[in-house]
Amino acid sequence: MKVILVNGSPHAKGCTYTALKEVEKALQGNGIETEIMQLGVKPISACIACGKCDETGRCFIDDQVNVLLSKLHETDGYVFGSPVHFAAASGQLASFLHRVFYRRGRLFRGKVGAAVVSCRRGGAASAFDQINKYFTISGMPVVSSYYWNQVHGNTPEEVMKDEEGMQIMRTLGNNMAWLLKCIEAGKEKGIIIPEPEKAIKTNFIR
Repeated sequence: MKVILVNGSPHAKGCTYTALKEVEKALQGNGIETEIMQLGVKPISACIACGKCDETGRCFIDDQVNVLLSKLHETDGYVFGSPVHFAAASGQLASFLHRVFYRRGRLFRGKVGAAVVSCRRGGAASAFDQINKYFTISGMPVVSSYYWNQVHGNTPEEVMKDEEGMQIMRTLGNNMAWLLKCIEAGKEKGIIIPEPEKAIKTNFIR
């Protein structure tokens, strides 16, 4: 079983990374393979809804989006982490998620997901809610901790002093490992994800 943790911060070893590392350590302690993906500082274009990915399975913009998509078959869970920018996820992560999930909900269905946000003071709840919506529109079980998955601090050192936040991250990692193992055990017993109905599209037009 494998989990990819995506760092949506431009800072490779900043506050968001510090939170994700705590989740990663808990996952690894439960025997789960992990990989941290850093989005970096290069611009990530937004989705233009061209539909080319339907034909090729890849985005025509060849960047970190295609790197993640190439690992879909080997990945069972995802943790998307972001700093809070104006009470929202970082622009880079938002563009990344738009393109990753656009018309691909069926590929993520049944995989587990979790959001992690890092902020100095406020805006964490709205950023957390924003990221979770990608999971809930794609049929993904959402992994929780015992409180919202957020840490507070202006530096990695301050984040590490947020004892409650770090405990929340460890609990999140343990909960994700538990859920992954439960899903795997269910598959071994022949319990598979329900077959989806054909989608009914209703537009609000009178």
